[in-house]
Amino acid sequence: MPNLRVVLVETAGTRNLGSVARVMKNFGLQDLWLVNPLCDRHSDEAKHMAVHAPEVLTNAKVVESLPLAIADCQRAIATVGRIDQGEMPVIDTRTAIAWLSQMQDTAEVALVFGAEDRGLSNLEIQHCQQVMRIPVNPEYPSLNLAQAVGICCYEWQLQTNVPRSSKLSRQLASQIDQDLLESKPIDLATRTELEAYYQQLETVLLKIGYLYPHTAFHRLQKFRQISDRANLTSAEVRMLRGVMRQVDWAVASSDK
Repeated sequence: MPNLRVVLVETAGTRNLGSVARVMKNFGLQDLWLVNPLCDRHSDEAKHMAVHAPEVLTNAKVVESLPLAIADCQRAIATVGRIDQGEMPVIDTRTAIAWLSQMQDTAEVALVFGAEDRGLSNLEIQHCQQVMRIPVNPEYPSLNLAQAVGICCYEWQLQTNVPRSSKLSRQLASQIDQDLLESKPIDLATRTELEAYYQQLETVLLKIGYLYPHTAFHRLQKFRQISDRANLTSAEVRMLRGVMRQVDWAVASSDK
């Protein structure tokens, strides 16, 4: 199985943070990342809620932004508490966790959870390839942060006992994912490599007039979705960035 990290963005409650640490250890997970936390992970209250998992809090990595938290990940899923009416499809928990578990054992994958009061912003969501929602009663859809993390950890535990060639994995995987499962390990691009490519692509497309500043965000989401579905390798990203550099040079030369 790949290494799963749990990423919490701007968590405000020490009790929530401690409870997340506890439930992670319940299911054998240790890799906790905190993005700009608004509470003290070393507080007595956090440690009290963590019970026998204080090391999860102590060893948590603290970073300033979501891109830094998933920089070396090949796959990342954003969790949302409501159905997104945007263009990125929202998948259920089991499908999402199965998609993460299909990566090779050396891969880094992430589950991203937003702040308790606001969830994840559109800007934060765009750094992930998939959006997941836990199916709950629509009359009372609100889940506590630790409850949401616990449900995902449980699904991950189930996947550790499912052979990759099982009917479930084959039913959920796309053809590209099946190729990844059945072939030798592939050097998939990290989120850092992809984000650099997306920024370069946006700059070039703005320069040639394909994008306009007021619509760039939404139009770039389509390019992100295409690239994420393609499971680009590091070498492929370098090739695409080379094309962008050449386009940029050609545009600059034509302006002289």
